[in-house]
Amino acid sequence: MSRRDIEDIGLGYDSDPARSMSLRSGAYVDPKWVDLERRAVFARTWQWVCHAGRLREPGAYVAATVAGMPIAVVRDRAGELRAFWNVCKHRAHELLSGEGVTRTIVCPYHAWVYDLDGKLRNARLTGFDTSGIRLDRIGVEEFGGFVYVNLDPAAAPLGVQAPDLAAEIARWAPDVEDLVHARRLTYDIRSNWKNVVDNFLECYHCHIAHREFVALVDMDTYRVRTHGIWSSHFAEAGRSDNPAYDIRGASVTQHAVWWLWPNTCLLRYPGRGNFMVLQIVPDGPDRTVETWDFWFETAELEQAEVEAVRYIDEVLQRQDITIVESVQRGMATPAYDQGRIVAGPAGSGLGEHGVHHFHGLLLQAYEAGVALTAGDGGADGE
Repeated sequence: MSRRDIEDIGLGYDSDPARSMSLRSGAYVDPKWVDLERRAVFARTWQWVCHAGRLREPGAYVAATVAGMPIAVVRDRAGELRAFWNVCKHRAHELLSGEGVTRTIVCPYHAWVYDLDGKLRNARLTGFDTSGIRLDRIGVEEFGGFVYVNLDPAAAPLGVQAPDLAAEIARWAPDVEDLVHARRLTYDIRSNWKNVVDNFLECYHCHIAHREFVALVDMDTYRVRTHGIWSSHFAEAGRSDNPAYDIRGASVTQHAVWWLWPNTCLLRYPGRGNFMVLQIVPDGPDRTVETWDFWFETAELEQAEVEAVRYIDEVLQRQDITIVESVQRGMATPAYDQGRIVAGPAGSGLGEHGVHHFHGLLLQAYEAGVALTAGDGGADGE
């Protein structure tokens, strides 16, 4: 990958969304972008792991995969949240799986035992000094009621990169830390992950594709705003009957959504207290795995919440998956290279300035990734 490749894929992009083209289709269909994105995007950004409630007690842990690599987050005995590469220092076997509570971290291969702070406690029959052996740490942060990790040791804290986002979440979802996990939906989508993000970041298509949604949400109040590495979608909602789901008696009457660069979507829909996380994970150039997690006031759902989950699963998601899979097929043809960004009125939810914001962040990440490779001795193509 070279600087010339980056310039070519962003040809036509302009800092002014009203004058800009989208990224060119090669970024969505050419497999050569997958590795660059893994290194330059997903391995250098804050990635969502779980609700903070899963890691409250000492010994609680969650194992996950970030940028295709195994990591683990654990609460140590002193109450500190720690994250490690989930890799034994002996022969690289993965240490923890799933989630649970443990007193120590024991490798299932040769039973090396680590304390919760990552220090090696015991290694059978070694006969050499093991006092300096410890697990490699990675960045971890509690933010807005959730836990995030970052594989980049030079990354600034999430609270520094997105200084106003936690305050917005606290304002619109003050109960987020007290909610309980109730459902997870998983989707295998035949589309590049960037098409999925593009679609999420604009409601220009909503009146056409989501008649139930535009009845649930007051589109006259819908606003999309961009802020550094995140963007927000806000509207009044849940004020009248609609074909999506029953909102009578709702205590939440706003549609509040945040997108956090590059692939985490945080949502609060009308109803009882609730919060949702939609994570968009690439699985190749033309495949995406989505997980949609729901937190409610109770694990047992009220009928309106059952209807809300059904609406998202059987209506909204099916509509959007049909859209992005069609777009992916179209981008793979010679008929399409790139299209104009429809900026829309300033701040309006009916434009594509959120998509333009995302594309700008992608181009910056691509450039930084190529520059880093060149600095390490790789060719820059110039």
